[in-house]
Amino acid sequence: MKKIHVTDANTLKDKTVVLAVTGSIAAVRCVELAHSLIRKGAKVIPVMSDAATRILHPNAMHYATGNRVITEITGEVEHVVWCGADGDSDLLLIAPATANTISKIACGIDDTAVTTFATTAIGSGKPVAVAPAMHEAMYNHPAVVDNIQRLKRMGVTFVESVFEEGKAKIAQNEDIILEIGRILGSHSLDGKNILITSGATSERIDPIRIITSRASGRTGVVLALEAYRRGARMVTIVHSKKQGLHAIREIIVESAKEMTDAVLKEAANTDVLISAAAISDFTVDRAAQTKIDSSSARTIVLKPVVKLLSKVTREYPRLHVIGFKAETNISTEELITRAWKLMDKYKLAAVVANDVGSGGIGEETNRIHIIQKNNGIIAVEGRKDKLAKRIIDVIEGVVRQ
Repeated sequence: MKKIHVTDANTLKDKTVVLAVTGSIAAVRCVELAHSLIRKGAKVIPVMSDAATRILHPNAMHYATGNRVITEITGEVEHVVWCGADGDSDLLLIAPATANTISKIACGIDDTAVTTFATTAIGSGKPVAVAPAMHEAMYNHPAVVDNIQRLKRMGVTFVESVFEEGKAKIAQNEDIILEIGRILGSHSLDGKNILITSGATSERIDPIRIITSRASGRTGVVLALEAYRRGARMVTIVHSKKQGLHAIREIIVESAKEMTDAVLKEAANTDVLISAAAISDFTVDRAAQTKIDSSSARTIVLKPVVKLLSKVTREYPRLHVIGFKAETNISTEELITRAWKLMDKYKLAAVVANDVGSGGIGEETNRIHIIQKNNGIIAVEGRKDKLAKRIIDVIEGVVRQ
């Protein structure tokens, strides 16, 4: 059997997930779902209902996980071993979950291996996540709606389906894994509202041409994911759709002014602003209303925009703001000096500084310096998901002050 390699972003390291599969056609997705869980560091224990085995052969799940598939409860009391009060699993994931299975679990009926595992997990206080999959008409049945709400009141987490083509399709693997990471995370940011600006903005020259930057928005993405896993309620403001994840609300903007206006609108309900976007410093003085003729030379007049940090720190002085300072081809000492000046000018909680002239934009790795007034300077280098963890660690300290 081939070995599935754990990625650097091992957000489920040392966690054991019981993956319970029911009789939806979406069961065919479970081999890749199991692989995705393993890549994040999890051990996966497969459980299948009889109906699921008629869609996906148990051998496929055995191959995908490296563990024996549980299709019936035997004298080994598998449901208690894995999902009892002292069971060896960290979470029960039911994916896909049919209307039939959801309703049985809500009513305490356990006539399959999956429903017996669910009854045991809920009764033991073990975390349970459910990813529904069915036709939309079934999802909208009043009894199914009531049963979903009933399970939510019991503490069961539902990973929102994708509604299209008249179906409530199983959520994407990334959404499922993100929700599991949140359930099993530290909960250190529970109840906190975090707003992140991410990526570039663009300024119109004419209806076709723009001035923008090379910023990819990758850092903003990994910061949002890390904060969400720790329990924060997340909003991101981006130039174009980046995450595509149901759990993280995205506000799409174009220009520096639109991004600033969006931040000011959201800031009233925000605990922390992470200003990670590469916001345009200039805008076109008079953008053309029609496409500019390219047959001759043109002069474009730029005018400076009002700085987002200036406006938000003035209007919301109690807001914790994390600034970003990007420079090119300067010494580390000068980079840190400029970051200190930015922090002092706008009274920021911290500044993340990096020299993008030596890499970082559009790459998976970077080197940063995190500057805090009372905690000095932290230098971090590596993958951006590693850097995000360190930045969010700093934010945890900020909100505890």
